[in-house]
Amino acid sequence: MFAEKVLNFYKGLEITNTLPNHVSVMNPYDSDITFSLVEKFFKKYYEDENKRTFIVGINPGRFGGGVTGVAFTDPVNLELKCGIKNDLDKKQELSSQFVYKLIDEFGGVEIFYSKFFISALYPLALIKDGKNYNYYDSQKIYKALKPQILKTFQQQIDFGANDNCVISFGKKNAIYLKEINDEIKFFKEIIIFDHPRFIMQYRLKKLDEYLTGYSKILKENCGLL
Repeated sequence: MFAEKVLNFYKGLEITNTLPNHVSVMNPYDSDITFSLVEKFFKKYYEDENKRTFIVGINPGRFGGGVTGVAFTDPVNLELKCGIKNDLDKKQELSSQFVYKLIDEFGGVEIFYSKFFISALYPLALIKDGKNYNYYDSQKIYKALKPQILKTFQQQIDFGANDNCVISFGKKNAIYLKEINDEIKFFKEIIIFDHPRFIMQYRLKKLDEYLTGYSKILKENCGLL
């Protein structure tokens, strides 16, 4: 089952790197509370053997996937949109707001999660000076993490990824995703979306255009148009 493979993967994740530049790694799946929510989510939406198109972000943020363990899903959307009650601090996260607007535009969580799996190129959260940090913000960090990125990304593909394409959240993320894909030689095409946080912070006036356009691309990918 897709869900079982995901849960075993998250359960086995370890912090194996001591990183330079005072960057620390946070593993949300170490928390019993978080892991129980992750288990409920994946057993609800991924209890099948269907292949899915992967949407790949950078690495989890500390207020979204870093809290709930579910990519681009803050505690508010986990409860209101996914129907999974939780006692986490109901703090909204910008990227999660965009993603669930896109999911609504696509047709809702049931059909969306039956077709797509959202993840990250590096599956654990990175923190520096109490703020989110991206794996590509420093070449030293990226080089230190690259062996683990290669290993864990291949493990995620083995959940059941469609090889026709992968969608990158973020243009800079896509550069590194291409480098990784050139090595593992799996996905035939990389489709690039602007990062949800970028859209919510800098392109909010064009939000409806983004939602319509990206939903169309997702539906075309699934053969729904």
